[in-house]
Amino acid sequence: MRDLSAGPRVLLRRLRELMAEPLDPQERLDRIVRQIASNMVAEVCSVYVLRSDGVLELYATEGLNPEAVHLSQLKMGQGLVGTIAASAQSLNLSDAQAHPAFRYLPETGEEIYHSFLGVPILRAGRTLGVLVVQNKASRTYREDEVEALETTAMVIAEMIATGELKKITKPGLELDLTRAITIAGDGYNEGIGLGHVVLHEPRVVVTNLLNEDAESEVRRLAEALGSLRISIDDMLSRRDVATEGEHREVLETFRMFAHDQGWVRRMEEVIHNGLTAEAAVEKVQSDTKARMMRLTDPYLRERMHDFDDLANRLLRQLTGYSGRAMGEGLPTDAIIFARAMGAAELLDYPRDHLRGLVLEDGAVTSHVVIVARAMGIPVVGQAAGAVALAENGDTVIIDGDDGQLHLRPMADLVKAYEEKVRLRARRQEQFRALRDVEPLTKDGKRISLMMNAGLMVDLPQLAESGADGIGLFRTELQFMIASTMPKLEEQEAFYRNVIRQAAGRPVTFRALDIGGDKVVSYFRNHEEENPALGWRAIRLSLDRPGLLRTQLRALLRASADSELKMMLPMVTEVAEIHAVRELLQKEVQHLSKFGHSLPRRLQFGAMLEVPALMWQLDELMAEVDFVSVGSNDLFQFSMAADRGNARVSDRFDMLGKPFLRILRDIVRAAERNQTALTLCGEMAGKPLSAMALLGIGFRAVSMAPTSIGPVKAMLLSLNVDELAQELHAALDDKRSQEPIRTLLTRFAEEHGIAV
Repeated sequence: MRDLSAGPRVLLRRLRELMAEPLDPQERLDRIVRQIASNMVAEVCSVYVLRSDGVLELYATEGLNPEAVHLSQLKMGQGLVGTIAASAQSLNLSDAQAHPAFRYLPETGEEIYHSFLGVPILRAGRTLGVLVVQNKASRTYREDEVEALETTAMVIAEMIATGELKKITKPGLELDLTRAITIAGDGYNEGIGLGHVVLHEPRVVVTNLLNEDAESEVRRLAEALGSLRISIDDMLSRRDVATEGEHREVLETFRMFAHDQGWVRRMEEVIHNGLTAEAAVEKVQSDTKARMMRLTDPYLRERMHDFDDLANRLLRQLTGYSGRAMGEGLPTDAIIFARAMGAAELLDYPRDHLRGLVLEDGAVTSHVVIVARAMGIPVVGQAAGAVALAENGDTVIIDGDDGQLHLRPMADLVKAYEEKVRLRARRQEQFRALRDVEPLTKDGKRISLMMNAGLMVDLPQLAESGADGIGLFRTELQFMIASTMPKLEEQEAFYRNVIRQAAGRPVTFRALDIGGDKVVSYFRNHEEENPALGWRAIRLSLDRPGLLRTQLRALLRASADSELKMMLPMVTEVAEIHAVRELLQKEVQHLSKFGHSLPRRLQFGAMLEVPALMWQLDELMAEVDFVSVGSNDLFQFSMAADRGNARVSDRFDMLGKPFLRILRDIVRAAERNQTALTLCGEMAGKPLSAMALLGIGFRAVSMAPTSIGPVKAMLLSLNVDELAQELHAALDDKRSQEPIRTLLTRFAEEHGIAV
C-alpha cells in the first residue's frame, strides 16, 4: 500500500483552489488539464464530456491541437475514449495505437503519442465523461498514477454536476447529466404530477476530498464501520424481524457486505492515496456501481441496490448526516423519489407540498401506495433506475395513467402535459358541479355512491366528493402506519374521530385485514408460499381473539349512542360469522356490565370475496344485515389470476361473462333474502364497469372519492332498465361471442353516456 506522492497531493490542493477561483468555465477547465499534465509529467491531458446524444466531445486539452476542442467527437463505445465511457473502466496502455479499439482523429495530432491512460469521470455510478493523459514514450502508468487520475476525475465530475459547463456547450446541445429521460414503469395511482424531484434519501454530497492525515482517516472509517455493523446486528436481533423472509435476507446481505474485507481494503487503499474517508467510500461506491449497472443478471443487479444502500448508510455515519426534516426546504411541487419507503414516511411529508410519488420497488397493493392513493397523489412504481438518474431539484412529470415519468422534460412535452392537466382540471370542475346533485338515473333509480377510506386524510373528501357515506373504511391502515400495536384507547379515539368527521353520514368499518401482503412491523409473520390465500384477515383474527376483541370493544365504545356498521373480511364459511358474533356478544355484555353506553343500532355484515361463499349465499344472507362484494379479491380468486402478476393480471376481463354472471347471482340472492348489498373495489370506480354493475342490479357502490364525479356523470344520463334488458339477454346468450365490454361501449355511444 503506497501513499500518494507529494506531487499528486499538491495537484489535488491546486485543483481545489482552481474550483474556488472566479474563472470562466473554459478557462477553469484549461487550467485543470494543464495542472494535471504538469503534475503527472504527461505531455497530453484531455477531458471528454458526454453529451445527451451519446457523443463524447473534447472540452479541454493540454498537448493536443487546441483547435480540436469542441470539434473532436467520439460516440459511446467508439475508440479508446468511447470504450472507457461504455465500460466505466480505466485503460492503461503502453502502445495505444496497437489496441483494437484505437480510433485516429486527424485534427488532434495525437499520432505521435504512444502511452495512454484514460479513466471514466463518474458520479453516482454514471459516466459523465473521460479524463486522459498521454506520453510519447511507451510506458505503463503506475498503480498510484492510475489512482491519482481517478481521484482527479472526481473533481471534474463535481464541476460537470454543478452545471457550470452548460455555459460552454454548443447551442442546441445538452450534457448527458441534464438530458431528458423517459422511464417506463407501472401506473399505481392515476393522475398527472408536474414538479421537482425530492430524493427521499438524498445522496450525501462529499465536499472534503483531500485528507491531511491518512492514518486518522483510516481510524474514522473503522469507527464508522463498527457503528454500522452494530446497527445492522441490532436490527437483526429485534423481535419484530422474522427469523426468515425477504426483510431478513436484505439485512443479512447488509451484514455480509459490511464485513467484506475486500470492500474495506479498497476504501483503505483510496484513503492512503490521499482521499478522506467519506471521499473513499464515495469513490469505491461509484466504481462498483458503474460496473454492476452494466450487469444483466437481475439477482446481481439487486445486490447492487443492497450495496448502494449500505454505502449510503456508511456515508451518513461518516458525515453525521441525519437527514432533513420532511418539510424543510421542500418545494411546493415536490415529487418524491424513493427506492422503497414506508407508509408512515410518506405521511411525514406535508400533504399540500406533494404532487406525486415515484418508486423503484413496491407493488400496487403495497402500504405506501394505498396511503398515496388515499392522499390523492399520482404514483408510478417499478421505475427502474429512477433514483440514480435523478438529482434533487430536477424538473419531472409523472403520469400515473400510463405509468411513465419524464425526467428533465423538453419544453414542448411540458406544454403538452400542462394542457392535459388543465383539461383534467376542467373535467374535475364539471364533476364538482355535480356534488350536490342527487344520483338519480334517467329512469328514476336512486343509486347510493359511497367512498372508500382508511386514514384521517381521507375524510375531508367525504364532503368534497358529495359521497353518501363511507362504504369501506379500512381499519388496518391505522395498524400499518403505526410503529407499535395501537392500544384500545388509541383505536377508540381514532374511530370516534372518524364518526364525528363523517357528520351523520354512514361509515362501514371493515374489521382488521392484516396478514398476507399487509405486513405490520410489530406483528410476527410467518413465511407463506401464497400469502393472498393464507393466514390473513378473519382467519388471523379468529386465531388471535384478543386482537379482534380489542378492536370490537373500541368500535362499540366509539359508536356509543350512534350507529355502528361493521363487516368481516375474507369470510370463507358462515361458521366464521357465528364465531365473531359470539365474541361481539361477549364485548356487548362486558360493556353493559360496567355501565358503558352502547350503539343505538348495530349492523353486522360480511365481505364476499371468497368464491366458496357462492354456494352458501342463502345461509350467508340469513346471518348478516348486509353484504359487501370485494370485487378485486373475488375476481382474482375466481379467475385464479394474481392481480399483482403483470403476466396474468390483464388476461381476464372483469366485464367478461363469467364474472358478471357471478355478480348477478349475488344480486339475485340479496333480492331473494331482502339483504342490503353493495360493492366496493376498483370496478365500482370506472364509469363503464359501474354502468355494468347498475345494469345487473347493484344500487349501492363504493369507490375512491375521485371516482364519484365521473360515475355520477355517467348514471345521470343512463336509463338502467334499457341497459338491463340488453345486458341480461347477452349474459343469458350462450352462443354469442361478442364481448360484454363491446356491448357496453356501443350502448354508451348510442345513448350519449360519458364513460
